[in-house]
Amino acid sequence: MEYNSNNEVLNEKIRQWLEWDRNETTSNEIKSLCESEQWEVLDKRLCTRLAFGTAGLRGPMQAGFNSMNDLVVVQTAQGLCKYILKCFPDETDRKRGIVLGYDGRYNSKRFAELSACVFINAGIPVWLYSRMVPTPFVPFGILLKKTLAGVMVTASHNPKEDNGYKVYWENGAQIISPHDKMIQSMILDNLCPAESSWDCCSLQSPLLKDPYAEVYKIYYEKLLDNIPQKFLECNDRSKDLRFVYSAMHGVGYPFVKRAFEIGRLQPAIPVAEQQEADPEFPTVKFPNPEEGKSALELSIKLANEKGVTVILANDPDADRLALAEKNEETGEWKVFSGNEIGALLGWWAVQCYKEKNPGDSLTDCYLLASTVSSKILAAVAKIEGLHFEETLTGFKWMGNKTVDLQKAGKKVLFAFEEAIGFMFSPTVLDKDGVSAACHLATMRCYVRQHENISLTQKLNKIYETYGYHSTIVSYYLCYDPELIKRIFERIRYINGDKEESYPTSVLDGKYKISSIRDLTTGVDTAVPDRKAKLPSSSSTQMITFRFENGVVVTLRTSGTEPKVKYYAEMCAQPEEKNWTNLREILAEVVDAVVEEFLQPKINNLIPRSD
Repeated sequence: MEYNSNNEVLNEKIRQWLEWDRNETTSNEIKSLCESEQWEVLDKRLCTRLAFGTAGLRGPMQAGFNSMNDLVVVQTAQGLCKYILKCFPDETDRKRGIVLGYDGRYNSKRFAELSACVFINAGIPVWLYSRMVPTPFVPFGILLKKTLAGVMVTASHNPKEDNGYKVYWENGAQIISPHDKMIQSMILDNLCPAESSWDCCSLQSPLLKDPYAEVYKIYYEKLLDNIPQKFLECNDRSKDLRFVYSAMHGVGYPFVKRAFEIGRLQPAIPVAEQQEADPEFPTVKFPNPEEGKSALELSIKLANEKGVTVILANDPDADRLALAEKNEETGEWKVFSGNEIGALLGWWAVQCYKEKNPGDSLTDCYLLASTVSSKILAAVAKIEGLHFEETLTGFKWMGNKTVDLQKAGKKVLFAFEEAIGFMFSPTVLDKDGVSAACHLATMRCYVRQHENISLTQKLNKIYETYGYHSTIVSYYLCYDPELIKRIFERIRYINGDKEESYPTSVLDGKYKISSIRDLTTGVDTAVPDRKAKLPSSSSTQMITFRFENGVVVTLRTSGTEPKVKYYAEMCAQPEEKNWTNLREILAEVVDAVVEEFLQPKINNLIPRSD
């Protein structure tokens, strides 16, 4: 049946969808919208396309080219397949294949199997996990099996309506430019689904294999190898130390359970309501432990009942890790920020390396963090004799930087981002919430036995040694991309509209800005040529303000969520002990930056709900 919207472009998109889509549910969804003449909705669904970027794809699961569904996944897999064939024309290379994994969300397995059909029918072997796995198993599997690439079907901690398509390259790291642009181009050149792309009989092909047993075994061998024997013995002696664990309705529990077994830790006490993968995420508003106490209510309740003082929680695909600890004197729970966990685990990674390599120099060792994360590791590196490097936001940058450093004969001990993502050694070139949980629990056993202190007290000792680092991280929701663009353009031209004229202070000159780095335009006023060292991208908004008093504040947009985020830090020297004053100054500067630059009330931005 032909539908007429009085818009030729839309009519053609409707025709294409109904011709190409083989999923009865999404096909009927488009037909229903046509029959009810919801042309505006159809225009948004069909005349814009979910763009493929360095984060792959992520969006709501519904009919339309701007969403996650069977047809868009088939088109994406076809484009990725064509790009791989172009990059690896040799028949021998192609036999290395591709790794595919999926989590517990609606349609994750379906999307992974459709992708497998595309690759198998192109003659490329597929290592498809036979069950749900944590995201880290895909990059680990790529390196283990030496495949050409990998895909994890997950939307991480997004709402239940969403799903995503996360792509890794042969080096085991997430793709960066120019791969993303080339894959997007190949997708657009191969939109018409091949008949074979829908052929699920391909899943019986000898080209399809399951890497699960081998990856599972060797992943845990590598994890155990990264923990010194002396520290494992601490776990043996900590029979009374238990941890409450939440999988946040995701895939993490069986994998963290195994990590605790091989790490000789006492079994974690799971939050039963959140133990099994459930795509409805029924007990949490957002399935994201980064949201703080609101996401950890059941964990705190269980810990109080069991007399446990430490909580660990993964996000649904188990690549992030949250930490909370109870003050045994006050009964209050502290939910650690990603920056605070990064400080603890960064220190721990150095101790692990020194214990396993006694007498070795640290001059070839590196610690990494994203540019919006705390610079506590820079202070650790300076005093301990390591190197520190910052990257752009996201583990795709830290993973690829690790590859570069390894090629140069260097060792990356640890990397982190403030959004509770942590990478131990280069075993997995991405954030890994399973290994991080094992390391953090082992560290808790160690500091109690050797120093008789809590993790909170250990964090303070780290600050006393390397300098206090106070951070503030939060966000506003904004669903209007044009409004976000206007907000940032106003900042750039705040003193005039003819050339860039960034703000010079806040609070009527009380706090002066010494320099500005704009990674949207590539400007850095702190260097003579005004060119930023980190790569810039006009497709995202990101401006950093450096103040004369040492405060650094970054405003940026999220690549996967409708958020305007702000990150702030004030770094002190070890001899500076008035931490309260530093926190007060930082809070005053941040409040001023938010009010004067983002103007949340004027722009009707929605604040984070804690």
